[in-house]
Amino acid sequence: MDTRTSLPAVAVKRQKGHAGLMGNDLVVEAKGLRKSYGAVAAVDGLDLEMARGEVLSLLGPNGAGKTTTVEILEGYRRRDNGEVRVLGEDPQRAGTEWRARRGIVLQNNEDVADLSVSESVRHFARFYPSPADPADVIERVGLSAKRDARIRTLSGGQRRRLDVALGIIGGPELLFLDEPTTGFDPEARRTFWDLVRDLAKEGTSVLLTTHYLEEAEALADRVAVINHGRLVETGPPGELGGRQHAPAQVSWLVQGEWRHVKTPQPTALVRQLEETFGGEVPGLTVTRPSLEDIYLGLIGAAAGESGEEQLA
Repeated sequence: MDTRTSLPAVAVKRQKGHAGLMGNDLVVEAKGLRKSYGAVAAVDGLDLEMARGEVLSLLGPNGAGKTTTVEILEGYRRRDNGEVRVLGEDPQRAGTEWRARRGIVLQNNEDVADLSVSESVRHFARFYPSPADPADVIERVGLSAKRDARIRTLSGGQRRRLDVALGIIGGPELLFLDEPTTGFDPEARRTFWDLVRDLAKEGTSVLLTTHYLEEAEALADRVAVINHGRLVETGPPGELGGRQHAPAQVSWLVQGEWRHVKTPQPTALVRQLEETFGGEVPGLTVTRPSLEDIYLGLIGAAAGESGEEQLA
């Protein structure tokens, strides 16, 4: 059983305006974070900040250090060095009351497979001081029709929806989402995105790890790219790596053949083309680098600076 989904069934009270919270209202603050496995540095001096109410997405290749970083922030892995504050406390020393203030959606969770969906959500609700209504949570994740189904009978996508329900049943201030839409079809994924947006509007801070760059762009206020255990760059998805100033590619057809030009001033080039063609430009398209283009460029640059072996 993975203890990251469980809390002791004790009575604790959620305190507003937690006394330990930093004055600038950061829910996550890590400075010089380090964690090694033998001679290999999984997290190598990482600095990371996250504001209250923010949706922050961690991006990076497999083995970049994302999982280790998140586990340290969650309080389930001890760091070797560095300073960490999450919801105003050191996760390494925080107690039950602190744990009740954060929710976790894991990549894999095989607990309570013999319970029904409803029984499972109601079971976990008892671990929290101020849980959400189980029936409402089941509806929000799209499992109302499966409320009486045994968990072992659920499809992969339905199982992930239940994982999300267990992560939000406690009404967390900070929600950790680890690859939350794995196994979702496109419609279910977009429905889940709406749920995350609603949670953010309600004041929940969300730390998201995902390999779906479209998901990061749709949900995140800010993305943080990690590679070789270090923070490569952080910023809003539309501005990461200077994306908003990157040259655009203008493409058009000339006698059935494509022409492509990269330019920082696409509007001026389009006007010139319109004058040249006397109006409509055949096949005209103007594209700027996607988040994937920028991300791959950042990862490639970071890889060129380090030949180190990587761990999760």
